Amino acid sequence: MAELSYPLGEHHRSEVRAQTGRAADELTVEAVRAGRVGAQDAAIDPETLLRQADFAERGGNPQLADNLRRGAELATFPDDDVLRFYDALRPGRSSAAELEEIAVTLEAGGAARCAALVREARAHYLRRGLIS
Repeated sequence: MAELSYPLGEHHRSEVRAQTGRAADELTVEAVRAGRVGAQDAAIDPETLLRQADFAERGGNPQLADNLRRGAELATFPDDDVLRFYDALRPGRSSAAELEEIAVTLEAGGAARCAALVREARAHYLRRGLIS
C-alpha cells in the first residue's frame, strides 16, 4: 500500500469504505435518491477509523488516537448496544457488577480497549462511592 496522506477523504477516497464494503465514492446523494445506498452504508468501516487513529498518533495526539481505536472496536456492535453501554457508564446508572458484565460483553466482542475503559470507570466510581 502506498503512503497515506491526510485527510483520507480527500487523498484516498476510493480506499475509504463503509461497513457494507461500499467505497466513499459510491455514497452520493444521487445514489441515495435512486435507492442504491441505504442507512447501513453510512456506518464507517473500523479499518478507516484505525487509519485515522494512525494519523492522530503520528500527529502527536495520542488521546484522539485512543478514542478512534475504541471507536473502531465499537463500530461492529449494534447501535442499540453502543447506546446501552454509553448510558450504563453514566455515574449512578449501573452497579459495579453491571459494569463488569458490560466489560465482559465488550471483550467477547473483540473490544478489549473499550472493556478496559469500562473497568477503569468502574474502579473510579467505586473509589468515589458513586456505585456499589
